[in-house]
Amino acid sequence: MVDLDYQAVIDRIDYLVGERPGTVILVFLLVTAGLAAGLGGISTSSGTSQFTSGSPAQQALDQVDEKFGTSFGTDTASTQLIQRDQNVLAKPALLRMLRTEKRVRERENLHVAATSSVADTIATTLDPSARTERERIDTVEDATPSEIDAAVKRAAGGGLAGSLSNDFNPEAASASATVGVVTHEIPGSDSSSAGTSGGSSPVTTVQQRVQSVVQRGGTSDVTVFGSGILSAEFGNVITDSLLIVVPAAAILILLFLVFSYRDPLDLLIGVVSLVMAIIWTFGFLGLADIPFSQMLVVVPALLLAVGIDFGIHAINRYREERSEGYGVVESMETTTDQLLVAFFIVTGTTVLGFLANLTSSLGPIRDLGLVSAIGITFTVLIFGIFLPAAKVYTDRWREEHDIPQFGMQPLGGEGSLIGRFLPYPVLVARKAPYVFLALVVIFTAVAAGYGTGVNTSFSQDDFLPPSQTPGWYHTLPEPFAPHEYHTTATLDYLDEHFTAASGSGGSVTMYIRGPLRKDYALESIHHASYDPPDSFVISNSSTLATSEPSRYANTRSIIDVIRSYAQRDASFRHLVRENDVNGNGIPDDDLGTIYDRLLDSPYHDQAREYLSRDERATRVVFTTKGNASQADVVADAHNVDNRYRLNAIATGQPVVFQYIADTILESAVKSLAVALLATALFLLLCFRVFSDYTTLGLVNLFPIVVTVALLAGAMRYLGIPLNALTATVLSISIGLGVDYSSHIVHRFGDEYEERDLYDAIDVAVRGTGGALTGSMLTTVAGIGVLVLAITPILGDFGSVTALSIFISYVLSVVVTPSAMAVWGHAVERYGSA
Repeated sequence: MVDLDYQAVIDRIDYLVGERPGTVILVFLLVTAGLAAGLGGISTSSGTSQFTSGSPAQQALDQVDEKFGTSFGTDTASTQLIQRDQNVLAKPALLRMLRTEKRVRERENLHVAATSSVADTIATTLDPSARTERERIDTVEDATPSEIDAAVKRAAGGGLAGSLSNDFNPEAASASATVGVVTHEIPGSDSSSAGTSGGSSPVTTVQQRVQSVVQRGGTSDVTVFGSGILSAEFGNVITDSLLIVVPAAAILILLFLVFSYRDPLDLLIGVVSLVMAIIWTFGFLGLADIPFSQMLVVVPALLLAVGIDFGIHAINRYREERSEGYGVVESMETTTDQLLVAFFIVTGTTVLGFLANLTSSLGPIRDLGLVSAIGITFTVLIFGIFLPAAKVYTDRWREEHDIPQFGMQPLGGEGSLIGRFLPYPVLVARKAPYVFLALVVIFTAVAAGYGTGVNTSFSQDDFLPPSQTPGWYHTLPEPFAPHEYHTTATLDYLDEHFTAASGSGGSVTMYIRGPLRKDYALESIHHASYDPPDSFVISNSSTLATSEPSRYANTRSIIDVIRSYAQRDASFRHLVRENDVNGNGIPDDDLGTIYDRLLDSPYHDQAREYLSRDERATRVVFTTKGNASQADVVADAHNVDNRYRLNAIATGQPVVFQYIADTILESAVKSLAVALLATALFLLLCFRVFSDYTTLGLVNLFPIVVTVALLAGAMRYLGIPLNALTATVLSISIGLGVDYSSHIVHRFGDEYEERDLYDAIDVAVRGTGGALTGSMLTTVAGIGVLVLAITPILGDFGSVTALSIFISYVLSVVVTPSAMAVWGHAVERYGSA
């Protein structure tokens, strides 16, 4: 044993807990009051942008958003008016859209700079002099249905289809949906942050006001959508998830507390300790100015579960001593002497498991690791010092007032239900430990190999509620009833009905930089789309001047705007033909004049969506197949960006999200390796310091290595991917899972100094197995309730973490005895080294 005077620290804590419990309680309550002041300073952060910020693909996408206007972008100060009807190009639907635009523009607090819609285009096609909303409404009201149909056909060649659903039929002048755009100029706003502010940005306020205007106007066929509304729902998801998860976890844990403590005062002490752990952690969150994200919703459930784990061990060990006839102070001294060391080991490994996530390059994963580690540290201080002091204080008070105690028998004692099952693993350790461990190693290798095939994913859908929430959500009373969510259904609708809806995952953007006035510029852009890869959609149109099927990708670029204006304007068409060398409709010479004429035409706004102001950057949007995997789309996109003669960067949501998915896998592997190495070194050091047997640290770690392998295999088998949250589970499972084997191995080390090998194993398993079972049930229940959360990512994390804890418990009770037996045989044969 290393000669470190850690016993002096434990003796000091023993003195304070046993002789000055009132002082200890007062100090902890004062600290709680101080940290509670930070609760009011907690801010929120939500959405996917907290993950994508800083990635190369996101930086390119940000430049695209900055240089080019988009109709569907969720990071712009614009609001989408999605109209659905049997035919949105019929006269009644056109008038409803125009009147909606008029009502929105008349509200000064909506800061409307411009509105645009298919209805506006049809009205100005009917009467080019109709400039105001009132004039456009009058124009459409005076037009006959046949005149409107003719206007639709004339406007169809000018890019009208980009704002209409995929079922647009220009000949029949019909479409089932359209998207109008309201552009806002909001003083002092930063629209780029709308998706991460948790609903507090000026864009959110404005778009919610637009919703109210549309609803009061009775326009039931128009849905208001935008980045601010998306941000508000992201923020509501956090609140709703907390209001469902925390009470559910508290109720389940309370039931287990009643079963485990079986005493009202012990129950009260346990509940107060749990509340203090939550206040300390979230008070620190507010004081440290760490925003509360959807990822951190797991922390309260985690602290409740781990806290009660510590509480059960402390009370159970204390009751073991009391049942032997020892007094209050003496029993607690024995308890703290043993458990403070075990708690230190458990806390160290748990904290290391969480801190391993600091190796991630993704900020939210680092925040989760840091906050959880700090929360666990606070929890062990409360349950390792405050709870024992409170227990001594109340038991002394009971003795002074002759108040009886209840449930004094420890869990797992002789004759209990749990106690009857615990001897079986010890029996295996006596009879065939080598054969059993060999089978475990083989099974672990198979599970690990299978688990390497687990999928990795990152999607906006992970953070949004499902399009249809379970009915029981809406039966909950206030304030637990969740908000109504429409964002997912709206996004699904845009994905299904609008090819041009960016951000849906159905398109990839090529951000192209270079001298766009050079004679080869547009031909190079066109040629890059020839013979596209499998995941890209082929254009429906036939090749120029032939009836042969197209071999070009379905794209939207500045070339389409040039062709559209050339069809409508004879003068411009003549200019294009004069400068088109090979007759394919794409000008080769004098491109500066082409751009100038295009920008000085009614197609100016459409041109600016694809051509930067300095005319040195453009974008090309490729439509991708809906059934193509994100990985295939991104691989094909990088294949295509190498075709350009100019500098091209593939970007767009699929590229950004695939980058995050790859980073998640890298983070999972790196944090797992760091957690394993750090935990192994920490355990070796702890057992070197606290016992004569350094290598017991490796015995402690063995069941957890098996747990990680089984967990990876189970995730693949159950179809649960490594996402932004479940990627942390592998390292976290080391931190949480090692708790179970730590208690058994540490107790075994103490007992082995006074007993023979198998008696020490038997006492360790029986003495800690009951408490381990109780803590496992509470931890699984406390974390498992995350499956009730609104968002899928939290449900996946809850189920996987609960599964990892259950596996850790089973292996700690079943595998650890045989591992200790083999270790004991080695010690007896070769010595303690």
